Amino acid sequence: MTEPLDIRTARRRYITVCVLFWLPLGLTIAPLILLFTERGMAMAAIAGFFAAHSLTAAALELPTGGLSDVLGRRAVLAAAGLLNLTALALVGLGTAPWLLGLGMALMGAGRALSSGPAEAWYVDTVHAESGPDAELRTGLAHGSSATSAALATGTLLGGALPWLLGLGPDLGARLSESTSELVLPLSVPMLLGAAVEIAFVLYVLTALREPPRPAATLRDVLRGIPATVVGGLRLGGRDALVRRVFISAGAVGSALAAIELLTPGRAAALTGASESGAVLFAVLACAGFICAGIGSHLAPLTARLAGSGERAVMVSLGASASGLLLLGATAVFTGVGSMVLAAIGFGLVYLGLGAAGPSENDLLHRRVASSGRATALSVQSLALQLVAALTGLIIGVLPSGPLPWLSGGTALLTGALLWIHRSGPTPRLRRPCLSRTPCRPPRAPPAPTPTRNMSISSAGTNNPETA
Repeated sequence: MTEPLDIRTARRRYITVCVLFWLPLGLTIAPLILLFTERGMAMAAIAGFFAAHSLTAAALELPTGGLSDVLGRRAVLAAAGLLNLTALALVGLGTAPWLLGLGMALMGAGRALSSGPAEAWYVDTVHAESGPDAELRTGLAHGSSATSAALATGTLLGGALPWLLGLGPDLGARLSESTSELVLPLSVPMLLGAAVEIAFVLYVLTALREPPRPAATLRDVLRGIPATVVGGLRLGGRDALVRRVFISAGAVGSALAAIELLTPGRAAALTGASESGAVLFAVLACAGFICAGIGSHLAPLTARLAGSGERAVMVSLGASASGLLLLGATAVFTGVGSMVLAAIGFGLVYLGLGAAGPSENDLLHRRVASSGRATALSVQSLALQLVAALTGLIIGVLPSGPLPWLSGGTALLTGALLWIHRSGPTPRLRRPCLSRTPCRPPRAPPAPTPTRNMSISSAGTNNPETA
């Protein structure tokens, strides 16, 4: 029998996992496209690399969520780290298009594998220690803040390292010459990220303790994953609150697509050159991650002030939508006043998204049992990615100006309005059994009064645990 960790230890380990996983990816944000260009890749090829990443992540999102629920959180997280390690090495050292495309595809696979297991491990551990009514929002908020901090740090470090290598004795040129152009200054952040991935895998394998799971053969795994995936897809149809969480994730994806696609061009137009616009975009991205981290840190306070988690989501998404609409309203204006309003809008977008996330996931985990928790998070992530891709296509055909910004802002405002009406009471989750012997079934009620079955998480699975 594995003794459950205390809540403070579980929270600290969950935060560490968030930092170690997202720091390497943050290191790639600033230099990635520039590295591809330095390798002689055309823009069409670069677009193909990113398409390989997105399509791989979307295709594997649900199956890998089911894999986590069948095999365990630790094994899947370690596999995600190994895939990212390989991907970063290929991207940092690869010179041929097929190697770079393979690296981006592996990075997408790692992203899909990582979607949910760490958070599911934390929630499982807290429930095992303190029962299904344990407070989750604070730990989830701290994890989200740590993720934002890791991304912000990685973005700054990844942008600064190549520049620092060119100062003084120009170590970057010497490095390129000594490796026959295999390692460029822009490759260094990728290789540093690969080193961090090694630490991530080792930490996951040693720190994330789990109760023993039944030995699973390949046949069991292949049989269990589709059933778990089907159960995850049914969640939104069986529970109105879960459906709102998934739809809100799609609205967030629309907003993020608008921000990520439109901000670089606006920054370049503001500075007058692509190079300086890229620097400004890196600074803005870092500021956005910081605002998201602050919003996540304030999520418990927001829920207390709003009176409930559902109202907190509505207020947070509403604030984020107002920021995006403000960006749209200032898109056709120039001048200091317009720039100040745009900066406020940009900060509001990320502040609101950061505050909404922990409350949404707290509500989701109270409706979903351990048997389908990672799958539910994968459905949430898939909704975000698919709507983001659709929004990107729509933005591509819209005329420049306020309209593309307003499309994302309208979608996010719609997501906020979904939370006006409160849901019914949250079903009570059974405390997970950590014993090697079968858990004792719940006692039957004294009178066999027919009741409607409210189980949502065991649908399509062989696990009797209900939500």
